[in-house]
Amino acid sequence: MLALSRKKNEALVINNNVEITILDIKGDQVKLGITAPKEVPVYRKEVYLQIQESNKDALNSENLEALKNLF
Repeated sequence: MLALSRKKNEALVINNNVEITILDIKGDQVKLGITAPKEVPVYRKEVYLQIQESNKDALNSENLEALKNLF
């Protein structure tokens, strides 16, 4: 993990096409602005983990067996 210090209105650039800007700092909260191409998905980590879990559950469901039986 790379740890960087940034101040309000300073930014980071990732892979030449994603920019993360520090918009505001209040107490222990930091507000970030993210500029990225539309084809680059950006999720909060807890949402990303929920999506992964849902996809995993869908693969393990009985519906997969029913789909296999169609073919």
